[in-house]
Amino acid sequence: MATESTVPVNTTASSELQYYACDDAALEAHRKSCPWKDDPVYFKKVSLSPSSVMKMMTHCHSGVQKGIAKSGTPIEVMGLLLGRPCPNSPSLIVTDVFPLPIEGFETRVIADDEDVINHMIALGESLENTRKEKFMGWYHSHPFDVGQHSHCFLSQTDVSTQLQWQRAEDPHGNPFLAIVVDPLRSAAKNTPILKAFRCYPPEYNNPVPNTCPNGEVINEEQGRLEQWGSCWSSYYELNVEYFMSSGARNVLSLLTQSFLWMRALGTAEHDGKCSCAERIGRAAEKIRRLDVGSGGERDGRGAVDSMPPEFDQGDRRGGVPRGRATSNPRSTIGGGFVPSAGVSSGPKGDIKPAATAKEDVSEFGKACQAVVDIATEKLVESIAQVSKKELFTS
Repeated sequence: MATESTVPVNTTASSELQYYACDDAALEAHRKSCPWKDDPVYFKKVSLSPSSVMKMMTHCHSGVQKGIAKSGTPIEVMGLLLGRPCPNSPSLIVTDVFPLPIEGFETRVIADDEDVINHMIALGESLENTRKEKFMGWYHSHPFDVGQHSHCFLSQTDVSTQLQWQRAEDPHGNPFLAIVVDPLRSAAKNTPILKAFRCYPPEYNNPVPNTCPNGEVINEEQGRLEQWGSCWSSYYELNVEYFMSSGARNVLSLLTQSFLWMRALGTAEHDGKCSCAERIGRAAEKIRRLDVGSGGERDGRGAVDSMPPEFDQGDRRGGVPRGRATSNPRSTIGGGFVPSAGVSSGPKGDIKPAATAKEDVSEFGKACQAVVDIATEKLVESIAQVSKKELFTS
């Protein structure tokens, strides 16, 4: 049963070979035999590549950001899974995913646009000519508020969509899979929260009453509905594991735990930020003008001036967040300082001290911290580029 704990990563050399080396003859024979037609719960596991997980999470996270920016509510997104059934075990292998320009709301994802359908057809035909895998599933997000349970379940619309895919693809040697991603819970837990499902045939009756998709028996109707939705008896959950090359494993073993998984492997955002050169220039100018001994800043004429607003308030454009000096003592030199009230100059340049020496050092510490933040971001970006190169090209 898949849980919110760390998803297992298959690391044996023999298992790595079956993911990256495909036996065409065995796969073709497996597709023709279609053992899943006679067993509604034939598939027990799905194996995901690092690139597929990263692309799904990035796409789902973009739906959250776009929806909040547009209407204040995250929106659902959808994409297709590329992969194949494993000839040697009752499992499915997902090697890649392709986001679709589809947006949805609540438990319904809109996919009836003619341009989108034509895009899917053209993409499928192109992949058939260049890859051995086929489109073998779909994914979408459930960006609902974080609660007691994850929102990885199939709604009534999802079950209907999945059944249509299974009826169309399963008999032709292409068993279809559904993956649901909970992006908000993923961000809260600092780990990808996703689950994989397949639907039972409509005529199937589970031999064990009140069995939920994960195999757990819950006798209370309300408990089943809260965790798995109204269609809890129509689908079942597959165990999820990740597979990766030995090169990818070496990269992951070197990544520090100081950064969130999305920050360590994701692409740094640039929206709302000044360029790196501009931010460094601001920090350097701040340090140059700061006169710790006199309790203020000096302008070009030697007079002491107050703190520029952008450094006093702080924002994503390069300043230090307001209150950071008190919330994190290590963020300032000397530690544990409150933001300075600053000083002002009179009409003739007379100094009007309004800050203590301790506050002055705090302002100097914030300026230095801005430089440290810039250097840290550049380091993380460099780690990300090396990581993605190793993970997705090995």
